[in-house]
Amino acid sequence: MQYLESRRPDRSASDLRAAVGATTRTTACFSLNARSTPGLMPRVLELFAKRDLVPSAFVARTEGRDGDELSIDVQMEGMDRELADYVARCMRQIVGVEVVLVSEKRFAVTA
Repeated sequence: MQYLESRRPDRSASDLRAAVGATTRTTACFSLNARSTPGLMPRVLELFAKRDLVPSAFVARTEGRDGDELSIDVQMEGMDRELADYVARCMRQIVGVEVVLVSEKRFAVTA
């Protein structure tokens, strides 16, 4: 007995969006860890403010045994990948910042 394999044609994401009439909304996500200092949060927010941007989410929390570490998560809707990478490089230059991770969330918005 012989089995036939049915294969559907490969489609790119843009083909699929066009087929269902959907667009994609992107959100840049930044996560950074740093030494806890009073001026760190304003320095991070300044990178958005001087571009006339307001982050859609900003969460900061102290961590570590003595609260000497600061973890900050920032989300910015509508920021393209090139600008997000540039802002992440700027964050890495802030004194006290140890690690910066940047990622992107995508949401399909149907018509």
